[in-house]
Amino acid sequence: MKDDILTFLEKEERAYELHEIVEKLYIPKNKILDFEKELNDLVESGDVYHTKKDKYMLFKYCHLKKGTINITKMGEAYVIIGDERIKINKENLNGAIDRDFVDIEINDRTTPISAKVINIIKREVDDIVGEVIQKDNKYYIKPDNSKLKFDILIDPNDLNGAVVGHKVLVKLGDKINGDNYSGKVIDVIGHKDDPGVDIISVAYEHKIPVKYDEEAMKELDDIPSKVLDNEYEGKKDLTNEVIFTIDGDDTKDIDDAIGIIKNDDGTYILKVCIADVSYYVKPNSNLDKEALNRGNSVYLANTVIPMLPHYLSNGICSLNPSVDRLAICCEMHINSDGNIFDHDIYECVIRSRKQMTYKCVNKILDEGITPESYEDFVSDLKTMKELADILRNNKIKNGYIDFDQEEAKVIINDEGHCIDVKLRERSSGEKLIEDFMIAANETVATHLSNMELPCVYRVHEYPEKEKIDEFLRYISVLGYKVNGKRGDISPKAMQKVLNDLLETPIYDILSSKLLRCMTKAYYSNINLGHYALALKDYCHFTSPIRRYSDLIVHRIIRRFLIDYDYSNSAINEVNSDLPYITNHISQTERNAVDAEREVDKMFMAEYMESHIGDIFKGRIVSITNFGLYVSLPNKIEGLVHISDLKGGYFMYDELNETMSDENRRHVYNLGDEVEVEVVGASKEERTIDFNIHDEKKLTKKRI
Repeated sequence: MKDDILTFLEKEERAYELHEIVEKLYIPKNKILDFEKELNDLVESGDVYHTKKDKYMLFKYCHLKKGTINITKMGEAYVIIGDERIKINKENLNGAIDRDFVDIEINDRTTPISAKVINIIKREVDDIVGEVIQKDNKYYIKPDNSKLKFDILIDPNDLNGAVVGHKVLVKLGDKINGDNYSGKVIDVIGHKDDPGVDIISVAYEHKIPVKYDEEAMKELDDIPSKVLDNEYEGKKDLTNEVIFTIDGDDTKDIDDAIGIIKNDDGTYILKVCIADVSYYVKPNSNLDKEALNRGNSVYLANTVIPMLPHYLSNGICSLNPSVDRLAICCEMHINSDGNIFDHDIYECVIRSRKQMTYKCVNKILDEGITPESYEDFVSDLKTMKELADILRNNKIKNGYIDFDQEEAKVIINDEGHCIDVKLRERSSGEKLIEDFMIAANETVATHLSNMELPCVYRVHEYPEKEKIDEFLRYISVLGYKVNGKRGDISPKAMQKVLNDLLETPIYDILSSKLLRCMTKAYYSNINLGHYALALKDYCHFTSPIRRYSDLIVHRIIRRFLIDYDYSNSAINEVNSDLPYITNHISQTERNAVDAEREVDKMFMAEYMESHIGDIFKGRIVSITNFGLYVSLPNKIEGLVHISDLKGGYFMYDELNETMSDENRRHVYNLGDEVEVEVVGASKEERTIDFNIHDEKKLTKKRI
């Protein structure tokens, strides 16, 4: 019915009354209520505009525009329409808050263009996390999100047991006096000073479920804690083979194990065995619905919010050492050039010989030191490194783009405070596992694609040519030259651009800028390939404990490759579910990434609170019209505001990305090394402020 409405309204650039549309579309009386609901849905989605005179027309024919509200931490408001940013004065927000999807009316088309909000189409944030405070004997919630510049008045009867100092989740109500809103507490997170409450508050803020559904937890009673005798039947027994796991020091949810054989002819047999979560978590069970709702596990500093309850994620589904576990194996036969010439995918039972850590494996592979209890595995590890290098070189030959971005890791003590910030290690062990998992993921995706079976693909589309051209113009302005065919945006071309920039002093900054030109990877039931990996077929198969996408791929393998149900009804059933699932888990992944970044920023700011007045060396990694962003060696970033720059009136040159005073006696360039003083930091605001320090007065410190 929605398509019929849109087709009708498309015919003329005018508005229609409700009865006119009903008559023209011959809507029967018993269907009018359904029709009105469909029409209202189109209004809410922004496709149809409902005028003040109670008429309806296609939105594109009306005088309004629609976009998303963005409020900066400084309190300035804009509406984002594609690449356009239109300023909105505070008095013209009409109750809109950050991330609202709105209709706007252009007030003034002179520069700068200004506008006002006419209607809020969709409120993206209606559940808000904040702290209970008391003012003038009234209870308010102060939002954690610094972009929300208002308090929420709470009736004492709607506090839901919360007291002053509690972090809570609030259902936002109507706008009341001044800038404030009404609201109602729907969940109490905990006291702000309790360890871990700061992290869980961020999870709530990003719509990440923390509590498990009770019905889902009851289903755990029917799941055994070990592999039962009858469960060995029909599965390959790999319990006598040398198979082991490699993970971080504190990993408890282990979903991949590996084994290797090198044949006399120089070929390799690589076995990637993945926890068989699909055996225990059945479709449409309450556990399954809970896992789908979460979409993925979320790793926030020292806290894990698992997709599956610990009984599964750390227990029967985890490939713990010296116990039998059910798995699905992707066995690959690989030649000396790194090409997979044969493979098999099957159910198996494994018994991991050892739970290895990256730290110890790197000792063996990078330093030639064998830690205690690793003696029996050195030969296999070296063979694995040999194969991993072959696979990586083959990927690079085919166009694989490795941006190799350094990442920070915040170190949290038992009291929940940040005591250090270090770079994450990415040495031979980490790369080895990455290479093997990519090989298994590609093999499974290729198998399903060749058989024309359903699949949840991990897709990464080609970047927009205009963005790449803009990046190439940008580096040319900076004075750097790259060779290549203009207009070529293939993976190999981008790989060459990075190689040409490798020797520049600001390679990591330029690499990061090129990465931001790329589209985001996401999940889809349509195979669009993976640009950065330069692969035609790719999926996620290797982490079903922590990613719902992988669990679905395992179910597809079970249904079609193990149970051999190739019926049209089976294929149609799976295909019908995948569009919703892929869209949902792509969103939960974005929520998780946003939360992880927010937690890292929060703890970095907390760490720097204890370094006020200290001096650090850093580099300018970004220049904006309001200041310089300086990154320290451990990836902590802070802002030097333009108003705090000494030496005159400073101006921003967007084309050359420089900041200079009017006489150009002081010029700041991208990549410049500077020494900064920490002048401010706020865990609550998640901000860090630097000043370029006076070398004559202050002493250097290093992180």
